[in-house]
Parts: sequence; structure tokens; C-alpha cells
Amino acid sequence: MSTTEQQYDPAVVERDAQQRWRQEKIFEVTEDPAKEKYYCLSMFPYPSGKLHMGHVRNYTIGDVISRYHRMLGKNVLQPIGWDAFGLPAENAAMKNKVAPAAWTEENIKDMEGQLKKLGFAYDWSRELATCRPDYYRWEQWMFTKLMEKGLVYKKNSVVNWDPVDQTVLANEQVIDGRGWRSGALVEQKEIPQWFLKITDYAQELLDSLDNLPSWPEQVKTMQRNWIGRSEGINLTFDIADSDEQMAVYTTRPDTLMGVTYVAVAAQHPLALKAAQTQQEVAQFIDDCSHTKVAEAEMATMEKKGIATGFYAIHPLTGKKVPVWIANFVLMDYGSGAVMAVPGHDQRDWEFAQKYQLEILQVIEPEEGVEETADLSKAAFTEKGRLINSAEFDGLDFQAAFDAIADKLITLNKGERCVNFRLRDWGVSRQRYWGAPIPVINKANGESVAVPEADLPVVLPVDVSFDGSGSPIKKMPEFYQTTDPETGEPAERETDTFDTFMESSWYYARYTGSDNNQSMLDDRANYWLPVDQYVGGIEHAILHLLYSRFYHKLMRDFGLVESDEPFKNLLTQGMVLAECWSNTDASGAIHWYPPDEVEKIYDEKGKLTGGKLISSGEAVEFGGVQKMSKSKNNGIDPQSMIDKFGADTIRLFVMFASPPDQTLEWSDAGVEGAFRFLKRVWTLVQKHLANGKTAIDTDRLSDNLSPVQADLRRKVHQTIAKVTEDIHQRHTFNTAIAAVMEMLNLLTRFQEQAQDEVDSMLVQEALESAVLLLCPIVPHISERLWQQLGHDDLCSTANWPKADTKAMVENERLIVLQVNGKLRGRVKVAADINKDELQQLAMEDDGVKRHIDGKTIRKVIVVPGKLVNIVVSG
Repeated sequence: MSTTEQQYDPAVVERDAQQRWRQEKIFEVTEDPAKEKYYCLSMFPYPSGKLHMGHVRNYTIGDVISRYHRMLGKNVLQPIGWDAFGLPAENAAMKNKVAPAAWTEENIKDMEGQLKKLGFAYDWSRELATCRPDYYRWEQWMFTKLMEKGLVYKKNSVVNWDPVDQTVLANEQVIDGRGWRSGALVEQKEIPQWFLKITDYAQELLDSLDNLPSWPEQVKTMQRNWIGRSEGINLTFDIADSDEQMAVYTTRPDTLMGVTYVAVAAQHPLALKAAQTQQEVAQFIDDCSHTKVAEAEMATMEKKGIATGFYAIHPLTGKKVPVWIANFVLMDYGSGAVMAVPGHDQRDWEFAQKYQLEILQVIEPEEGVEETADLSKAAFTEKGRLINSAEFDGLDFQAAFDAIADKLITLNKGERCVNFRLRDWGVSRQRYWGAPIPVINKANGESVAVPEADLPVVLPVDVSFDGSGSPIKKMPEFYQTTDPETGEPAERETDTFDTFMESSWYYARYTGSDNNQSMLDDRANYWLPVDQYVGGIEHAILHLLYSRFYHKLMRDFGLVESDEPFKNLLTQGMVLAECWSNTDASGAIHWYPPDEVEKIYDEKGKLTGGKLISSGEAVEFGGVQKMSKSKNNGIDPQSMIDKFGADTIRLFVMFASPPDQTLEWSDAGVEGAFRFLKRVWTLVQKHLANGKTAIDTDRLSDNLSPVQADLRRKVHQTIAKVTEDIHQRHTFNTAIAAVMEMLNLLTRFQEQAQDEVDSMLVQEALESAVLLLCPIVPHISERLWQQLGHDDLCSTANWPKADTKAMVENERLIVLQVNGKLRGRVKVAADINKDELQQLAMEDDGVKRHIDGKTIRKVIVVPGKLVNIVVSG
């Protein structure tokens, strides 16, 4: 390789760097107790076949952090793998007439090449894919152990059922009440499902959030709300004219005297009993069975109900209140029954208004509170003082809570309890492309775990997939087996695991992915917990909560020692891009990629529209939105790499926005990043043309001219700032800006550099810049590091340290003010005293013009910053 290369060719530079990394295996690590470990992990991708810019941003953030800590001398683990099971593979199988396994493995191969082209510092020797038996066998093993511990159970649960395709549908596959593929009216069907007892860990999951100070508060708040701890009363309503009772939970016993009806779910025993004798009730329940039951939709859906004909007895007043079936009550939540207080719950109020049910006010605002309670317009939902509540009148919320709870307990009609919104984790999926649940169903209806010696239960991959139910449910060679205890004929479970099962422990398997004898080994305790986890905010609840739960399960089985899986969490923002579309004669909307559109501006430079480059056809600007296939506004990372190189794309996504905020794609921004890299390249080539200079630190410490001292000060201030920005704040954009600012000063200095000390200073500045940029743009940094005279890899070089002595300023720029208004600036010695500084300010011509002939009232001196002279007259 020549000493200088005038032209920056990213394709060649990146090829050479990646080849050397691969040959020297510098990112493969083993456990080393003598070194501080650092485990950095980005959420692993689904192998869809193509990276998108969201991937690029996510993985670049993780890679920059990993490379930085490696340069600090730490033993850094950054692995990669594939979250490979799931619904998209089934959909692709139908579309492309290919088995999900073959489609998935081909995509893994393609995406692996894309990731490598981006230069991510992964330990590929630890790669795993969740669809492979050597991974999911341990998940199956863990499930059998949980069965032994009583942390697994089976019960009927409601699902979306497509009666034509004979399959369960995810909520997003139900469109206007019909199956997305068949168009059949979807039914709500009860089928047996497997559950993990996450509720046994609810309190610990809540409490240990306080032990995660480096997690975003937003994420912790979302998890707290999802877990939803509440203190309330379990109370009992007797059913009139029968021996039956109904259990209800409430967090507002203070409103008990305002109950005017009780609402139950469509599958509640009382509802089903009413349906046996009332056709209209049976029809209502059937209608409810075609309604999606996602909790998030309950708040906005139309409230519907029907009277059962049954009455409940109020536990304190003895008054009869009607029992209604309501579509907003879910059987899976609580007891499937709620006490309705329309005066003080808006949902109950809307239902009561619709069906002309009684509305009572039993709470009024506290004295001094400006709120009013007009129940003709809305429910009064705030806490306050009790009225119309007999012996409890006048009590505030807490006093009423305690008094009413005590009376219910005395009457044996209720008990205090802690409740959680969190429900047990349903892990069954009636789908094909997932890990088989390791259970054998015996002829007598009992279920037993598959013996450990028979694990893994391997999912057949050579299947014909048409979407009409799971293929393994039609394969006797898969499901026919024998009872491991008696040898009698039995059937293997044909449900598969929820894919969150795989993603809840993959981070731990990376620590020993080559272990075929156990789920984890001692290496897990060396690496765990993960020091830095990077991923989208959309995973704040389910993935992160399930991972925390699964980690505690592994801890309690002695597999890991730590309590939490992820020490630090960074949630990156979305990537946005322009949207362009037009509408054809039929009214259909067509979306076009931004790079296919020529923008049109008016004479003032305002964007007015666009036209397709290929045809000239007019298109409309639809704003900036998240990159998505539906809007066709995604930018292909590979095309950008081919055009500008991976380092340019990495630089752009790190510079355009702080990592936790949204990033707006900009072609101009990408081009600007490319220009900057070419400028860095040119600065080095210009320096090399004058010959490399060995740095003599002693000569750079003494007798520097002011210009030389300014440059060296800036270099070391930049090292300090970039270190802090990356290490403490993860504000990569400001770190890059600091390097750019330093290089601006270097450019001016280089133009007038003359002697050997000047050359040393340029060499030091360029080496520092290359090292500081290395985690962000590693390929070009490797080449420039070598050109600057180093045989070692920049990626394994030591992170630069700021020289605090060099950062000391000999001069300060002082702002001069009169009555707070800027009147001048002056450079002074850094150690000037207050009196001398005040005297200099008084003698400044700009200041003198504004104080002559006036009375000086006060002089404010802020050392190192400003002098403000206050005058009057």
C-alpha cells in the first residue's frame, strides 16, 4: 500500500478492513477474569430477508458503544443472532410456495452478508437462530422444569378463530371482524392454552424496577402500569332467589353505596345460565363471540349490553341491583364481573345513560376544590367526600375505604387484597412455525412433560404450508406417540410456543451457544447481566418484561446469579422519511420512494409538490413519516452502501439526531457525511505528503506559540468532550460535532504549518481525530491509522486520553457589558485578578463611550467570563 492515496474509495477501504478483522478474529472473545468485561447487545432481528434503516440505526448505536469500550481495554462481547420463528414466515410460505424453514434460512444468509458489509464488530462464532433445535431444545427443557415446579398450567382461553382456515388469528389479522385471508367472520372460541405463572413474580418485577437506575423512566413507568399493582377489596354479592354468589374486585370501595347494577362478561356463568332460557341473551353472547377482545380496544368500542333477568343483592344495603351482560367486561380479567357505579365511573355512566339505568351520586368534591359534580353531563370520577352513604357520610376517600372494608369483613362479605393488572403469560400458539411445546397428552386427558432424554421435540421442516391450519396437526407421524409412563397410545402437543419465549432468554444463550450439554454454564455468570441493551421503545413492555421474568426463573433454577438481565437500556427513536403519492382514476393510492421523485419549489423556495423522475407524473408530498413498506418510503441500506460506503451511512445515522430521538432521513445529510469523510481523508493525505512526524510529547508540552497552544488545547478538549459524550450521555451527534470543530481549526493551522513542532501537532491532531472517529467510522479509521504510521489495528488501539495540562487556557475572552448590553470583548491572561480585569474594562474604548459622564452604580465581575458596569444618568 502506498504512503498516500489521493482518492478516498470506500469500497476498497471497507473491503480491506473487513478482511483483516475477519482474518485476525479480533471480535471473537473468551472469558478473561483479569479484564473488565463489557457485554453490549442490540435486540436481534427477525430474518425478513432485508435490512431496513431502523436496523442500521439500532445496530450502529450498539456497535459504536461496543467499539468504544473495546478501545478502553475491556473484554467486550457483542453477539448477533436471529429471532427466527413467527407469523411472517408462514405468510411468506403461502405467498412464495416455499417451506418456512427454507425461506428463513435463506433470509438469514442474505442478512448476515448485509450486516457484515456494515462493519459491525460481532462475535459471529456465537451466532444463533431460535428456529434451530440446538436452541429451542433448552427452552423446551426449561418448560418441563417449570411444569415440575408448578409454574405452568393449562386452561381454556378465548382466541380469534377463523372457521374456514381452521386456525387462530392474531388481532392484527382480524380486519373488520373477518379473517385477513379467508374473509370469514371471525369467532371468539375457547380452546385449551398453556400459561406461565408470571403473576407469582408480579411484586418482584415491580419492586426490582427500582434497581434499574439506568433504564429510561418512560420504560419503567410503562412496566409499572402494565403490572398494575392495586390495593382494594374482594367483595361478594349474593344472587337473589338462589344460593349463588358473585365475586367482584374494586379499588374504590368508597363508591360502593352508588352501585346500581352489576356487569358481567359474556362468558360469565350467570350470562351462560341466562342464555339457556332467553334467546335474545343467547344471540347477544353469540354476537360478542365475533368481537375482538383486546383490552386496548375496550375504551373506544361502542358499549353494548343486555339484562340477564338476574339480580344481585347489595352487600351493605340489601337492595336488589340488576345483573347485565356488557361487552366491555372481559372474562379473563378478574372474576369477569364488575360493580357498576355510573355516578363515578365514566364507562359505567355511558352504559347507564344508554340503557336508562339509575345513576346515584355518593361522592362530592372536597371543600375548597373548584370541581363540580354534574352527573347529567358526566360521571364525577375524582376522589372526594362521601354523601348519600348512610353512616359513611362525610368521610374522605381513605377513611371511607377503611370503614367500608372493615364493615364488609365483619359481615363476611369481603376482604382486603392486593391485585395486579398483570395476567399470566399465555405461551400457546396454534401455529406451525414455532418451537413445539414439549408435552404429551394422555388418553385420560392428563398432560405430562416429554422426558428429558427425548428432547428436543423437533419441528418437522419439510412441510407443505397452505395456511389452513398448522401442518403438524395433520401429521400423525408427528403427533402420534406413547405415554412415557404406561406405553399406551398418546398424542404429542401440536401447539407451539409464543415467539416471546425465544426472545426472553437469547441474551443468556449467547454466553455459551456452543454448549450442547446444558442450557447455560459458568460463562453466563461471567458475562451477565448485559451491560448495555439497545432496542426500540415498542418493546418496552412485553419483550422486556418477559425477559426480566425469564431471567428470574433462570436465577431460581440456579442457572444465573444476577437478578436482572439488562443493566443499562437505550431505546432508540424511529427513522422517518418523506412520503410521496398520487391517486389513479380508480381512486387507488400509489406510494413512491423519495429517491424516485424530483421536488418542485416555488420562487420563495417553498416545496409545492413533485414529479416522478421516470415519467414526469405529478405526485403529492405526504409529510415525513416512519419508514414503512405500506408507504413505500423506505431507503435501501444496500443501495446507500454501494453509493457512499458503510462509513458514510454509519456517520449519518449517528450525527443526524440523538439516539433516543427520531431521525429524519436526508439525502443532503448523507452527502454531507460523505463530504466530511473525504475531507478527513484529504487532511491526512496532505499531511503525509510532507512526511510523517514522530510525536515527541515533551516538545509539545513546553514553549508552544499561542497558535500552537490553541490547537493542542482544542485537540485535548475534544478528546475530553467526545469521551464524556459517548461514555456518559450517548450523545454521539455532539461528539461528532466536536471532532468536526477541531478539524476546522486543524485545517486553518495546517495551511500555515512550518516547522517540525507544527508537524507534530498536526500528527497528534489527526491521530486523535482518527481514534475518536474509529467507533463510528471504523473502516476509514483503520486505513488512516495505518497511513499515519501504525501497524496495529485502530479498532484495538487505546482510546486517547486528554492531557489536562494541555487543556489549561492561558488566555480568556471576556465579554464587556454596560447595563447588561454587549459593548466589547477583550482577551486577557487566564490568571488576571478582579481589580486588573475591572480596570481593563473601564479603559476599553467601546465601554468608555457608554459610561463617560454617567454615574457608576456597580461593577459586576465574573472571573473568566464577563464584566458588567451598571451606570445611571
